[in-house]
Amino acid sequence: MGDKARAHTGAAGRAPAADRPSSVRNVVLVGPSGSGKTTLVEALAQTAGAVNRAGRVEDGATVSDYDEIEHRRQRSVQLSLVPVEWGGYRINLLDTPGYADFVGELRAGLRAADAALFVVSAAQEAPAVAGTARAAWEECAAVGMPRALVVTHLDTARTPFEAMTRVCGEIFGGDDPDAVLPLYLPVHGPEGADGHAPLTGLTGLLTERFLDYSSGERREHPPDPARRAALREARDRLIEGIIAESEDETLMDRYLGGAEVDVATLLDDLERAVARGGFHPVLAAAPAAEGARQGVGTVELLELITGGLPTPLERPLPEVTPLHGASRPVLTCDPDGPLVAEVVKTATDPYVGRMSLVRVFSGTLRADDTVHVFGRGLTDRGHTPRPFHEAEVRVGALSSPFGKQQRPRAACVAGDLTGVARLSGAETGDTLSDQDLPLLMDPWDMPDPLLPLAVEAHGKADEDKLSQGLARLVAEDPTMRLEQNQDTRQVVLWCLGEAHQDVALDRLRSRYGVQVDAVAHRVALRETFAAPSTGRGRHVKQSGGHGQYAICEIDVEPLPPGSGIEFVNRVVGGAVPRPFVPSVEKGVRAQAARGVATGYPLVDVRITLRDGKAHSVDSSDAAFQTAGALALREAAAGARVQLLEPVAEVTVLVPDDYVGPVMSDLSGRRGRVVGTEQSGPGRTLVRAEVPELEIDRYAVDLRALTHGAGRFDRAYARHEPMPPHLAERLREQRGNDPEEG
Repeated sequence: MGDKARAHTGAAGRAPAADRPSSVRNVVLVGPSGSGKTTLVEALAQTAGAVNRAGRVEDGATVSDYDEIEHRRQRSVQLSLVPVEWGGYRINLLDTPGYADFVGELRAGLRAADAALFVVSAAQEAPAVAGTARAAWEECAAVGMPRALVVTHLDTARTPFEAMTRVCGEIFGGDDPDAVLPLYLPVHGPEGADGHAPLTGLTGLLTERFLDYSSGERREHPPDPARRAALREARDRLIEGIIAESEDETLMDRYLGGAEVDVATLLDDLERAVARGGFHPVLAAAPAAEGARQGVGTVELLELITGGLPTPLERPLPEVTPLHGASRPVLTCDPDGPLVAEVVKTATDPYVGRMSLVRVFSGTLRADDTVHVFGRGLTDRGHTPRPFHEAEVRVGALSSPFGKQQRPRAACVAGDLTGVARLSGAETGDTLSDQDLPLLMDPWDMPDPLLPLAVEAHGKADEDKLSQGLARLVAEDPTMRLEQNQDTRQVVLWCLGEAHQDVALDRLRSRYGVQVDAVAHRVALRETFAAPSTGRGRHVKQSGGHGQYAICEIDVEPLPPGSGIEFVNRVVGGAVPRPFVPSVEKGVRAQAARGVATGYPLVDVRITLRDGKAHSVDSSDAAFQTAGALALREAAAGARVQLLEPVAEVTVLVPDDYVGPVMSDLSGRRGRVVGTEQSGPGRTLVRAEVPELEIDRYAVDLRALTHGAGRFDRAYARHEPMPPHLAERLREQRGNDPEEG
């Protein structure tokens, strides 16, 4: 953690190991898309000796090869693990996507980690950082994740480091901007022809030493005397910020009284303040220049990770529930304790098949052990959860994933992460525990996917593989939800955004060999009668032998919303023989399910059978079913059939600055705003009722309207009559194309 580099023992091609929790650091890299997280991981791996040159392991694969990349846009779309070794510590670097569509991968990374490096780019304008980074910061805050900040792209900075640090203090410091302060100040070389000044070194504020990287190697020098005044001011502010979080209440008085505070004491207080979430140090970093072994700031980051961020021993374990009447054990991060581990990610590797990324919270997981698997994966909020499942499963080979390599390992101790091959029956979010002490960990929340993608098999060969491909896709990604809509007869994948949809289609094609076509998503509309009507169904045919004879007369009247279809028999005198009354009802209900005007199901009507005729020979069950359907269609032809559309209860959480635009947008979608309320500092919750036809793409539109800062939830409320002009337009579309709507 000081300004003097530790000797490190990492080597390219060597799998770092850990035999105790105190020698493990689990760090997740978080930040907006384009902030440089993956490049930073590669730079740290190079400095630690895990790769031979920036991003390259011994077999020529890049570090980010483990991470699936959408090559057209260079966007990381899934969580990846890069383990390195530094100073005798195993550091698990968890690289997460920065794009909002893949927040599920971010939450998995937060579950697996004990601290976060929050990465922001100085190449972005400061207001842009505020808009795109706040949501990711709140994800970390929601789980109490200790955080340090890293500023990247200082070589091409639009916002100077000092200004970026000040902005981060205002955005992330809450009521205390001094909770976000730099540990080092960057030093730039002369400007180049492009007008940018390269980052050549850092000045440590605690040790007041200049760390010079301009020669390609890290060298220490005394600081520039011309900068001493600025350094002294920044140093004083940093020390005051650290000791304000100290447990020694006399330390501040002694410091303000002129007493020197030794660096070791400050580092201890810094580590405790970061672990409690009361202080967030800021560092600067840049990848290594051509021919250099170390990137600027990478040594300092590795020292911060090993000496200033919390260990697995300092993070509380998630809540654990005993099963089958067992007593609840007292669990700690102890390699000798009961086994409690969790699947934080499931993926398919093209070489080894199904791979699970597992965090061991207690005990030790060993290859070939038999463990108890319990859970139901991660379920979507607001939807019917999957049933619990449990099984006794033999653990396959353990590995340390790195690039395209799967480096074997014999065991994984509490506090560490490991890859497990072929962990059959286990889904993301499931708990692994001892056979004789089965336990269940409380799962973490996943966002509700709210953007529909209706798909159809491209060809006959794809139809046979579609069901299995979709099932495997959803099992790997808990933020997707598969729906077989019985009303619209569509297969719908619910996703988090357009990029999420693109990845789903690409994975179906490339991983599972299923070609699908995206089609227009149809909303489940309904029909109902706006006024009473009558109908007569006559089905009489004679074609030799037994004929077909059935006549029935019905009355149809509207019922209150939510009543469904009510069938009443009012026939007297046996005009319709009793055995055929159920046949009429069956025909009526079948026709109601098919619709009577636009092809949408008929609801909320009472259908009364009042008369009819039968033939002693030619009447039959089939004939009266047909007559019942004909009677309902005739009743509809003589009445005004009203279209009903589903209405959703929508809650939108936005920064106060966006309340006006959001309410105006909802009104433009035929929504009714029913109220607003404060939901934390600077946040407003807007409640509205909006037709579902108007919010099919609201997940995309809200993100654009609020620059990624808004979130919403939706829940079905009821069906309501559609405005006549819209209903007429939809009838015309339906008439031109039966598949529309």
